[in-house]
Amino acid sequence: QVQLVESGGGSVQAGGSLRLSCAASGRTFSRYNMGWFRQAPGKEREFVADINWSGGSTRYAGSVKGRFTISRDIAKNTVYLQMNTLKPEDTAVYYCAADALLTGTNYDYWGQGTQVTVSS
Repeated sequence: QVQLVESGGGSVQAGGSLRLSCAASGRTFSRYNMGWFRQAPGKEREFVADINWSGGSTRYAGSVKGRFTISRDIAKNTVYLQMNTLKPEDTAVYYCAADALLTGTNYDYWGQGTQVTVSS
């Protein structure tokens, strides 16, 4: 069973930066597509960014494009989300997810989430 554990969440002022980490179990992480999602209270979960298994292709939601960067360290079984120029509307619980079957759309495993709060 794949286990994903997010960390790095916290409180930051608008305009600040934060880096989230997601540690994955198993060496097969190296062949998973990985993604970040977020959910604010009363709102649907939304896609934030993802990265393919090789790290050579990334996608971003329009709301974060140019501000967030997803990356991965295969050797450390870790995926990152660097968040810059944070806005209050970025406040949400952020979830790491793994697309183990390489569907490009469906994620099979999810972390517990980490809270990100951006104050103005």
